[in-house]
Amino acid sequence: MTIGLPTEKIMRSAALVLALLAAPLAAQPRPLTPGDVFALAYAADPQVSADGQWVAYVRQWSDPSIDRRYSNIWLVKADGSEHRPLTGGSFTEHSPRWSPDGSRLLYISNRGGSPQLYVRYMATGEAFAVTNLRQPPGSPAWSADGSQIAYLALVPKAPLVIGTPLTPPPGAQWAAPPKYTENLVFRFDGVGEVPTGFVHAFVVPALGGAPRQVTSGDFNHGGTPYGGGSLAWTPDGTELVLPARRGERPEWNARESDLFAVNVRSGALRRLTERFGPDASPAVSPDGQLIAWVGYDDRKQGYQNTMLYVMNRDGSNKRVVSTKLDNSVGSPAWSADSKAIYGQVDDRGNTKVMRFTLDGSITTVATHLGGGTSAYSGGSFSVSRTGTVAYTHSTVAIPSEVAVTTAASTTPRVLTALNATLLADRSIGEVEEIWYESSKDKRKIHGWIVKPPGFDARRKYPLILEIHGGPFANYGDRFDEEKQLMAAAGFVVLYTNPRGSTSYGEEFGNLIHHAYPGDDFHDLNAGVDAVIAKGYIDEKNLFVTGGSGGGVLTAWMIGHTDRFRAALAFYPVINWESFSLTADMAPSSVNNWFPGFPWDFPENYDKRSLLSVVKNVKTPTLIMTGEEDYRTPMSESEQYYKALKMRGVDAVLVRVPEEPHGIRRRPSHEASKLTTLAGWFNKYKAPVQ
Repeated sequence: MTIGLPTEKIMRSAALVLALLAAPLAAQPRPLTPGDVFALAYAADPQVSADGQWVAYVRQWSDPSIDRRYSNIWLVKADGSEHRPLTGGSFTEHSPRWSPDGSRLLYISNRGGSPQLYVRYMATGEAFAVTNLRQPPGSPAWSADGSQIAYLALVPKAPLVIGTPLTPPPGAQWAAPPKYTENLVFRFDGVGEVPTGFVHAFVVPALGGAPRQVTSGDFNHGGTPYGGGSLAWTPDGTELVLPARRGERPEWNARESDLFAVNVRSGALRRLTERFGPDASPAVSPDGQLIAWVGYDDRKQGYQNTMLYVMNRDGSNKRVVSTKLDNSVGSPAWSADSKAIYGQVDDRGNTKVMRFTLDGSITTVATHLGGGTSAYSGGSFSVSRTGTVAYTHSTVAIPSEVAVTTAASTTPRVLTALNATLLADRSIGEVEEIWYESSKDKRKIHGWIVKPPGFDARRKYPLILEIHGGPFANYGDRFDEEKQLMAAAGFVVLYTNPRGSTSYGEEFGNLIHHAYPGDDFHDLNAGVDAVIAKGYIDEKNLFVTGGSGGGVLTAWMIGHTDRFRAALAFYPVINWESFSLTADMAPSSVNNWFPGFPWDFPENYDKRSLLSVVKNVKTPTLIMTGEEDYRTPMSESEQYYKALKMRGVDAVLVRVPEEPHGIRRRPSHEASKLTTLAGWFNKYKAPVQ
C-alpha cells in the first residue's frame, strides 16, 4: 500500500480556512483574529536520520469543516530542501522513528481505522501496517539491527463487577450497567474513564507478524493506562530497559517508579534502581556499557530538580552527571561515541538542548525550543550519529518550526516556515522582556510584555495580567497564539514567572512549597506596577486572567485587591479539600502539594482555599471550564460561581462541552476562549481618558 499526498478533502479544508480568513484587501497586514487558530500549523517531534541528512517530523493542523485537529508526517532535508509530506489526509499520525540504517521510517497512524504501527520504505515510498492491534501502541523503538520493533500497549482486564447482574430478556433494551471501580485513579484528564488493565512492553518483527508480550504481571511497565511512557533497547537486542511501577500502592505513590531491564526472550526482569522517587526516560549508550536516565530522590516537595544520572548496565556505579546545573534535565540521548549525553533543559524561560560529558562539563548546543501554541516550556529534539541536533524552534514571533544545529556550528538553521504565508498577512504584537522586583522581598521576577499591533507609546492601553498554570511551570520567549490574540484585541498583555516557576533553580521553585497560593500575589501585583510605570497603561482598565494554576491565582488576586475591572478564571481550583479528593492527580496533591490529608491539616488547606478570600471579591468574574475536565473538575468552578452569585458579585459560568483541561480539543472551543475574554473585558472597560 502506498500512502499518498494530501487528499481532495484537505484541499477543500484549505479553501474553508481561506474563507474564514477572508477580508478586504489592505495595504498593511491586519491583526490576528480568533479564526486564525484554524490556520496556524505547528511542527512537533522532529527526528533526524542517523547520517544527519534528513528530518522527519509531525505537522499539526486543523480542519475547519469538521472542527478537529489532525497531524501527518512530513520530511525535510537538513539543508532545508525537499520539504514534502510523507502522509496526508484527516488522520492522527505521530511518533516518526528512523530505522538505524535510515532506510525505513516507523510511525503510528490511525488511517486504517485504529492506531497501528506503520513502516515506510524510503527508497520506494511503500508503506504497510506492521500491526493489527486492538489497543493503541505507544513509544515505538527499533532494535539496533532494525529487525524488531518494541512498543507499549494496554493489556485489558475484565471490568470489576460485584454480584451477579441480571440478564436482559431477549430483545430487551436495558440501560447501561453500573460502573464499578477499585482503582484510586479511575478518571484521567484527556482520557476520561481509565480502561482497566496494565501497560506492558511488546516486541514485533519489523516485517510484521504476531507481537509478543515481554513484560507481565499486574503492574504498569513503561507507561500508564492514561498516557506517557518510554523504553530503550540494549544494542545487542537482548533486553529492553524501561521504568515500571512495581512497588507498594503504585497509584498512591504516583511519582514512584524504578528502572528494570527485561530479557526480550524469557521476560526475566533485572531491577536497576530502587530508591523512592521517579526514575524515567532510560537511554542505553551505543557501546552498551552505560544507561542514562532522569529522576530524583523524592523528598515530597512541590518541586524538585530532575537530575541526569548514569549507571553501568548492570545497575552499579550510579552517579549524577548534572550536578553543576540548578535546573531539571529531561529526554536524555547519547552521542555516537558514548562519551556524552544530550538533554533538554529549561533555563530562565528558555528551553535548551545541553550536552553533558561524563566528567560533568556542560555545553549548550541549541536554544529556543518550543511546543508551538503557547509560551509554556515544551518542544523536543533528536540527535544523529554525526552530532546534528534537530529540534522544534520557537521564538516570540515564530510558532514552532523544525531547526537543526550541527557538531560544527550551534547557529540554528530553520528548515521550515509553516506559517510564513499567514503571518506575512498578519501583524503580530511586539514582545518585550522585563525584569522587576517583587514587592514582597525584592526578588527579581522575569516576565514579558506583548504590545498590540501598531503600538504607540504615546497612547494609553488597557492591560491584561495573564498568569501561568502548573504552578510548577514556566513561561518564556516562545510564540503564544492566545496572548497574541489578546494583544490583537487592543490589550497590552503581561505574563510573568512568579515564585514557584521552574527554570530559575530549585530554591525559587520551592518558595511556594505548602504555601500556594500566597506570596505570588506580590510578585504578580508588582509586575502590574512595573508595566504601569512605563507610562502607556490606562490604570482604570486593568484586567486579570489565567488558566488552571493561573485560574487559581486569578481568584487569589481579586481576593486581595479590587484594582482589576474584571477577571476571567479558566478552569481553576477553588477548594483544595474537594480538589484533593476528586481530581485525577489527587495523590500528588496530598503527597507533594500539601503536608498530608485535609482532615489532618485543615488549617493549611483552609488558608490556601480560594473560598477563604471570596468574601473580599468585588470584581466581575467569569469562570470557563471544560465539562470533561478531570484535572480541575467542573465542581470547582461551580463552587466559586455560586459563592460569587450568592454574594451579589457579577459572575458568569461557562461550561464547554467535550473539553478536558485546557479547552483545546476543538479549535472552535479554543477560539471561544478568546472571543469570550474579549467580550467580558470589553463589557467592563472604562472609557479611555
